[in-house]
Amino acid sequence: MSDRVVRAIGLTGGIATGKTAISNYLADACGFPILDADIYAREAVHPGSPILDSIVERYGASILFSDGNLNRPELGNIIFCNAAERQWLEQQIHPYVRRRFVEATQNCIAAHNPVSPNTLTVVLAVPLLFEANMTDLCTEIWVVYCSPEVQLERLMQRDGLNCDRANARISAQMPLAQKCQQADVVLDNSSTLDSLFVQVDKQLSRLKI
Repeated sequence: MSDRVVRAIGLTGGIATGKTAISNYLADACGFPILDADIYAREAVHPGSPILDSIVERYGASILFSDGNLNRPELGNIIFCNAAERQWLEQQIHPYVRRRFVEATQNCIAAHNPVSPNTLTVVLAVPLLFEANMTDLCTEIWVVYCSPEVQLERLMQRDGLNCDRANARISAQMPLAQKCQQADVVLDNSSTLDSLFVQVDKQLSRLKI
C-alpha cells in the first residue's frame, strides 16, 4: 500500500437527495475519480456471478428477466418491504462492493503522478455508506441533505413511485438527520443545483483543491 496522502471523500445522503449531481460536478469541474457503489453493486449481480446465483436460489428464476439479468424492480418490491430480506441481500453484496472500493482506490494511487504537488483526491459515492459500515474507507464524509418533503417528491417523480412505495424506500435507509450528525460536511440540496454547487465550491476552496 502506498504511503502517499490520499483524500477519500465519502459522498452519501438519502435516496434522491442529489448525490449523483454532486458526483458529476466533482468529476467534471475537478477531474476527481468517482468510485461508485451502485456500479460495483451492479457488477456483483451480473449474469453468471455467484451472488446472482444465490439470489436466484433464494427467490426463484422469476427474479430474472428473460435475458438472464436481474429484475431489479421486482427485487426492490421484495427487499423494501421486508427488512430481513434486505439485510440478507446486503450481506451478499456489501463485501463485494468494499473489495472493489479498495481495489479501485489502490489503482488510483498507482496511476497518480508521483511528482504531482497535489494530494490525490478520490470520491467514494456510497448511498449506504453508514449502513454498510464503509466509513473507514474515507478520510472525510460529505452528506447531501434535502428536506423530507422535497426528498419524497423527487423520488416519486424520478422513479414513478406512489407515496407508499417511495416512503418504503426512504424508510429502508438510515434517517437522513442521523447521517448529517455524523458528517464532516453537510450540503443542503433543498433549493437549486446552482445553490448546491456554490456549497461544493466552498468546500473545495476550504480543502485548497
